[in-house]
Amino acid sequence: MTNGWERAVRLWFSPASAVPIYRQLATQVVLAILSGDLKPGDRLPSTRELSRRFSIHPNTASAGYRELAEQGWVEQRHGSGVYVKSAKPATTPEQILDQHIVAFFRAVRELRLPAATIRKRVAEWAAWPPPSRFVLIDPDADARELLLEELQKITSWPVTAISFDETMRAGVLDAALPLCRPTKTDAVRALLPAGFELVTLQIRSATKWLGPELPSLKGRLIGVVSHWDDFREIGRTMLEAAGVDAELLVVRDPRRPRWLRGLEQTGAIVCDAKTAANRALPKGPRIFVFPILSDAVREDLAQFSDTSQFL
Repeated sequence: MTNGWERAVRLWFSPASAVPIYRQLATQVVLAILSGDLKPGDRLPSTRELSRRFSIHPNTASAGYRELAEQGWVEQRHGSGVYVKSAKPATTPEQILDQHIVAFFRAVRELRLPAATIRKRVAEWAAWPPPSRFVLIDPDADARELLLEELQKITSWPVTAISFDETMRAGVLDAALPLCRPTKTDAVRALLPAGFELVTLQIRSATKWLGPELPSLKGRLIGVVSHWDDFREIGRTMLEAAGVDAELLVVRDPRRPRWLRGLEQTGAIVCDAKTAANRALPKGPRIFVFPILSDAVREDLAQFSDTSQFL
């Protein structure tokens, strides 16, 4: 791979972890894609390069790439290598038209055009009430709670969260601008009526966030606390891949009885924003609150709420 890979992504592998090496590789590549560290079209290291640099078997690296390909994250280009898969291009006239309409709205937002002018030019889109709130659409109830906790702190607009099934309720999307996680973009877009702009929320880079803190945590018990299963699993996988002994991890779901057991003995606790805000964590350990959303999300949402009088 080009030098861009080394600048953008740092990989960790732990043979002692209960998580297979190929899964450690796949998890880290997916997180790098979701956080924007890896872009569509970026070339990944060859299995031979991974084997040489990290002392892992080429078949193991191949298994990780195969899992990524089966999940739709990467593609094998014959004779060239493995690349981050680009977004599916629009194929039907309706999809292409919607892309142009989205681009148009973004352009006129910067021009501060009044709503009346827009309604004259795009009748179908202008028929919907102008958005004045955000609605997060996600099938995972725990993910909705965590993301809602963060969203409500970074935007002045009202924010609510609904499941996929709830999008069918009458009026639930009135005057709303839908939001979703990157992994749910295609599914959410398929649920929305024509005329809705969908904002995909950028995920924070776990590699860049975790890297500077690892030296201070070496050899110490580390707690991973969240009521979201994905948060706990990804946190455990990343820490083990970075070389943290699995026996030094204290993973807890705060909804379980006696979830605080053992956490007071840790040197640090990694948790989500909702847990930090609503749970009484032990006083001794350092508390690292990992925000799921990147810092760029605040600016992305501000461009809508700050111009609501125009749209």
